[in-house]
Amino acid sequence: MKLLLDFLPVILFFAAYKLGDIYIATGVAIVATVGQIGWAFWRREKIKPVQWIALAFILVFGSATILLHDEYYIKIKWTLFYGLMGLMILGAVLLQKNPIKSVLGQEIALPDHVWRKLSIAWGVFFLALAGLNHYFASTLSLDAWVKVKVFGGSALSFVFVIAQALWMAKYLPDDAAQSPKES
Repeated sequence: MKLLLDFLPVILFFAAYKLGDIYIATGVAIVATVGQIGWAFWRREKIKPVQWIALAFILVFGSATILLHDEYYIKIKWTLFYGLMGLMILGAVLLQKNPIKSVLGQEIALPDHVWRKLSIAWGVFFLALAGLNHYFASTLSLDAWVKVKVFGGSALSFVFVIAQALWMAKYLPDDAAQSPKES
């Protein structure tokens, strides 16, 4: 359910684009993102810094897209957002911080060197997404860019997460070895 809620603005953006245009879709994405944050706030869930950043980006670049009637701003939003995420993660690693561990460390026990490699991988991945979005936003038609952004970006992220999970699995503690044997 959480995963569906995380992808809801993108799903609604695509549906609104297909039923309307980029400006309607952008407005729907703004409302969906505000609703997402509002829902988390109402449920008294902790709103992560990345969620606040995403909200700020969609409000600024989405509003510019609608007010200036220019698709450029919604396209560049993703390049700048991914670029900022990548630079923030890699910058934190340089400062001996571990942003991925701070997000997932309560749920998964991994050695520090693995957390460091994960953070670097995520930072590089976000920079790659920024570069890909910039390339596709600059070279593809709006319709093709929307499809690549929604389906290509989602598929690439899914594959990256699965690859990370498979790589992390070899470092996870073996629960069977730690639990007492049943007689």
